[in-house]
Amino acid sequence: MQDIIKTIDYLKKNDIIIRMRNIILGFVIGLSVIFSSSAIAEDVVPVQIDIREYDGIEVPAGTFIPVENAQEISTQYCPDGYKVQFISTNDLYMHDTNIIPESTVFIGYMDEVHDPVVGTNASFKVKITKMVLPDGFEIPVKGYLYSSNNNQFGGELTQPAEWIKMPHYQGNIGINTTLQIRPGRTRKKGTHTVIRAGEDGLIILTDPLTVTHTLTN
Repeated sequence: MQDIIKTIDYLKKNDIIIRMRNIILGFVIGLSVIFSSSAIAEDVVPVQIDIREYDGIEVPAGTFIPVENAQEISTQYCPDGYKVQFISTNDLYMHDTNIIPESTVFIGYMDEVHDPVVGTNASFKVKITKMVLPDGFEIPVKGYLYSSNNNQFGGELTQPAEWIKMPHYQGNIGINTTLQIRPGRTRKKGTHTVIRAGEDGLIILTDPLTVTHTLTN
């Protein structure tokens, strides 16, 4: 009987020890988790990434772009608004980037077309509105086909319609007469102004051009 009582007491003591051990172990594990989390939180520095959209490359106003005329342009049959095209003949680089590749097509239209009249040849301007890259991507453009006469082609004065002979007297001894020729008051009628197909020219940008799309080899 006493052996049984001793066995029961032993089992009770062993059970208490196991429970105490589990409580202490759980407490230690809990403290470890708390301190580990605090250490990780202190070590981690929040990183803020500055993300912005690609703004592209800005080509300044006044830039010249070499082009070739893709068709004949004439005031004889091209009215205001007539669509015209030009093809770039060189690659244009900025910041080591080919922003306007060779063979880019520039599209525009005839503007301020004036027929020939007496005394003045016909004249016109070419306004450029967009460019089309070789892959078909379109970018708006503001510019003109360049001319040293305020981007106007033609408009020159015509030759006089007649020349008048005028006597000119000179010398104090005797009469020494020569004839001088001066233009008359009227001038010939003007002619049509033409830019031939294949002629080289320059496009001048009147506003900055923002290029947001480039080609890669």
